Amino acid sequence: MDLIEMAVDSIRIHMPSGQHVVVLKEKDSDRFLPIWVGTAEANAIALKISGIDPERPVTHDLMANMLRALGVTVTRVVVSELRNDTFHARILGRVGGRDLELDARSSDAIALALRVGSPIFVASEVMDKAAVIPQGDDEEAKLEVFQQMVNEMNLPDLGDRDL
Repeated sequence: MDLIEMAVDSIRIHMPSGQHVVVLKEKDSDRFLPIWVGTAEANAIALKISGIDPERPVTHDLMANMLRALGVTVTRVVVSELRNDTFHARILGRVGGRDLELDARSSDAIALALRVGSPIFVASEVMDKAAVIPQGDDEEAKLEVFQQMVNEMNLPDLGDRDL
């Protein structure tokens, strides 16, 4: 599987529905991957990218703390598949010389990666299906075009599932 390294660009809100979108940006390109996420997961990602440390650990902080206490090193997370309009992710790690691979929702994998400092990758097949390239002359124009594109997406009621 060919992998593309990504970074969390932003959290956006789809204005017609009020649903949250985490936007990943390809490290070596201007391709973006919007992933619809639930409110709790969006808040967990937003807390970390904005540098806010809550007084008490949120769920993803607890998960990171537990993995560290058990000696698990998260080596990377991968948004590995887009199946039936749902993004699937894998958390890859090592413990005691043994490789681990865990199934995860993409939003949970991203929130965990931010907390443990592991890289985020997306399978090239997923990028080929779902990535977007905003058009514009300068960076601010590109962001405005991208926000407009997110707002104009016509999506069904997604609830709190990752798509």
